Amino acid sequence: MLTLLCLFLALPVLGVLGAWLAMDEAAWAVLQHQWATVLPEYAWQSLLLAAGVGLGVLVLGSALAAAVTLFDFPGRRVFEWALLLPLAMPAYVLAYAWTDALQFSGPLQTSLRATFGWSGALWPDVRSAWGAVVLFVLCLYPYVYLLVRTALAERAVQMMEAARLLGAPLRRRVLAVALPMARPAIAAGTALALMETLADYGVGAYFGLATFSTGIYKAWLVMDDRIAAAQLASMLLLVVAMLLAAERAAQRKLRFASSRGGNRQGSEAQPAVLHGRAAWLAAGLCTLPVLLGFVLPVLWLARMLWQEATGSDFGLPLGRFLEWGWASLRLAGIAALAATALALALGFALRGRASPVLQPAARVLSLGYAVPGAVIAIGILLPVGWLQAQFPQAGVAALVTGTAFGLVYAYMVRFSAVALQSVEAGYARVPVSIDETARMLGSRPPRVFFSLHLPLLQRSALAAALLVFVDVMKELPATLVLRPFGSDTLAVVAYNFARDERLAEAALPSLAIVAVGLIPVVMLSRAMRASS
Repeated sequence: MLTLLCLFLALPVLGVLGAWLAMDEAAWAVLQHQWATVLPEYAWQSLLLAAGVGLGVLVLGSALAAAVTLFDFPGRRVFEWALLLPLAMPAYVLAYAWTDALQFSGPLQTSLRATFGWSGALWPDVRSAWGAVVLFVLCLYPYVYLLVRTALAERAVQMMEAARLLGAPLRRRVLAVALPMARPAIAAGTALALMETLADYGVGAYFGLATFSTGIYKAWLVMDDRIAAAQLASMLLLVVAMLLAAERAAQRKLRFASSRGGNRQGSEAQPAVLHGRAAWLAAGLCTLPVLLGFVLPVLWLARMLWQEATGSDFGLPLGRFLEWGWASLRLAGIAALAATALALALGFALRGRASPVLQPAARVLSLGYAVPGAVIAIGILLPVGWLQAQFPQAGVAALVTGTAFGLVYAYMVRFSAVALQSVEAGYARVPVSIDETARMLGSRPPRVFFSLHLPLLQRSALAAALLVFVDVMKELPATLVLRPFGSDTLAVVAYNFARDERLAEAALPSLAIVAVGLIPVVMLSRAMRASS
């Protein structure tokens, strides 16, 4: 049963790949037309965006992790958790805030021109490729920061102390001793950030960028060309699969390197203490991404909301906002409960003598998180369209696109891997000897799970549910394509308001999404403080 369910959740990816099996002359003509028109631009824009974001998160995330792990300076303890705050900020929400603040007609440029008598644009338009790169770096550097900080905490301080005793200068100790130990972590974090960048739709559509994600959405909903959408989705899926393979390889090296590491606690080696200009430079380096990636955008959104709420033309539809909020909470709650229940069942089955088919089926399910939401939406609609054509009386299309079933299905495909990873981490802390003792005492598997495992996995299950809940609240591309008519979520409403240049109205749903996103960040920061 679990094997069939995993394969059912893998159908969207198989549906996208299966589109190539049905290629006819018309499909090849569409592919040739795309190659001659839009495909080079999609590829080039996506490549530039990925290159800029990859370099940015690599440098910034590694530098911040090295600063708070290897050195001691004023505010270091605060920055250890504060640097995680941009994780709660979706990239498209950050784009709305900075666009309103920095655009030509915004209050900042208007005030500067009025004060100093300047004219024209004072800086390049933030709604551009370079602006998207900066915003993605501010949102995604915590992926690299988290993994590199964990890797450096294993043995880096001790190794730097040994290098100091051998006469190595500080610069060489950092560049030649500490950072090379974190290469697998740097590679894994960068790959995760690149997958999130390629999967994004909100920033690309709002900034008018021609990327694969925006092209998929345009081909399906604007041009009504399912063949072109499937071809673009499969190309993006291939790129994401390559990034996923690189991330998995880096993670394997990271686990191997960490398993040999020593325990930082109890060691006499301590982070190097910085003084004077170096200390303030480190504090400034850590302050800047927190301010630009979280504090200032939140304050600006709150300012926009306050101005809208106190203005004479107050137009915030608070009644509709409650409907949108309830729709988001309902969908997120259903998806979180379903994904957590599936993860618990899979974790228990994989812990025992699972069938030889279940193990690879569960790994296929784990690929879902690396698949962009736009690709999942296309992978769902392609077989649905075929089934509707073959069995018009069955009402398959109405079930998927006219109810919440299609959305929950897409969320399960996308985020079940998140819940499974958390549950498997919890099971790793439960000794197998407990199961063997229970079986020797005559307990059957259901009783072992409900009476023994479930109480021990409460925290892991809660963490899994919260992570899926927050991811669903922020999800945009799949929701845009699959949502039933007249049923919007906070993410969709914020995007629609921003697309119509109604940024003040977009502030309320955006702040609500950020507030929910703070929940896992607080949990993560508490866990990191407890382990340090």
